[in-house]
Amino acid sequence: MITYDQLKQAIERKDALRHYLDIDSKRIEVEEEELRTHVPDFWEHQKEAQAQMKKVKQLHQWIDSYDEVDKAVGELQLAWDFLKEGLVEEEELDRMYTDLIAKIEDMELRNMLRREEDSLGAVLKINSGAGGTESQDWASMLMRMYLRYCEDRGYKTAIANILEGDEAGIKSVTIEVDGPMAYGYLKSENGVHRLVRVSPYNAQGKRMTSFASVFVTPLVDDTIEVHVDPALLSWDTFRSGGAGGQNVNKVESGVRLRYQFTDPYTGEKEEILIENTETRDQPKNKENAMRQLRSILYDKELQHRLAEQRKIEDGKMKIEWGSQIRSYVFDDRRVKDHRTGWQTSDVNAVMDGDLDPFIKAYLMQFAQEQDGE
Repeated sequence: MITYDQLKQAIERKDALRHYLDIDSKRIEVEEEELRTHVPDFWEHQKEAQAQMKKVKQLHQWIDSYDEVDKAVGELQLAWDFLKEGLVEEEELDRMYTDLIAKIEDMELRNMLRREEDSLGAVLKINSGAGGTESQDWASMLMRMYLRYCEDRGYKTAIANILEGDEAGIKSVTIEVDGPMAYGYLKSENGVHRLVRVSPYNAQGKRMTSFASVFVTPLVDDTIEVHVDPALLSWDTFRSGGAGGQNVNKVESGVRLRYQFTDPYTGEKEEILIENTETRDQPKNKENAMRQLRSILYDKELQHRLAEQRKIEDGKMKIEWGSQIRSYVFDDRRVKDHRTGWQTSDVNAVMDGDLDPFIKAYLMQFAQEQDGE
């Protein structure tokens, strides 16, 4: 059962949230910003209007989250009083306390995500490493893990493109994630993920090591300006679908985008290649591919601006020993993050999408490093 000191600390943390998030000022600000959306010609300028609506939505997210915490604290205090009269069970009080702390910790974690790009959605790409079927199976397991994580957080996901494995698993997949702070949370997953297990694909039953890389970039929306030179674009189309039967698309709805450009900072020639088979509508797939291109170019600009700090994405990271960010050792029942030292023995929970402890540890360490600079 919770103690009075725990109840008191929860109230203090709630009051601290109100102070350092400046909730009272946000309430005034959101009223002022909403008034701007009521002017007659508000929607005549689409991009500015969308940016304004996005600002209002983000303010409401902070206020609504705090109000949930404030309400939960009040209910917990009331339940504490009822406990003395025998009107509430200890188990119910403990459950209410656990739910409250989860809400408080979520807000404290979100407060660490202060960069402009943190509030955006995310594009998450998984590539299998060398190792054939075993690595491809590992990539598909990671895909499932992230889809479960997103589902638990209420994020919407769409598979923009997927390349199936030769026998099992996948060679690569690109997933678009739409939800508040999706990039802010998922950016911690950038890097190489290492699996150690007795492989079901090895006839000798040997313990094998496999790798897969995860790259996360912000998913830009129409409120963010990104310059794309149409003269540097080229398109191909292809049929998408399964290996045969009714799932084969008879129309070339799949699109392949190539963007060949010169990096303005390095002077090097570069090419971005994007394939999209998300829908059976070619124009829609082109629109989705362009959104991914803008997301990649936006992320490249971020890398330049943040060059003096830890890079968010390292596209040149090799899939090999020594470069992994996290190891998943199934036989030893251990998942360990090599950047923060955080580890757990609950492998099944992690593979079912329970990534919050790893993400929180990373963000807390990252915030401490930022404060120390």
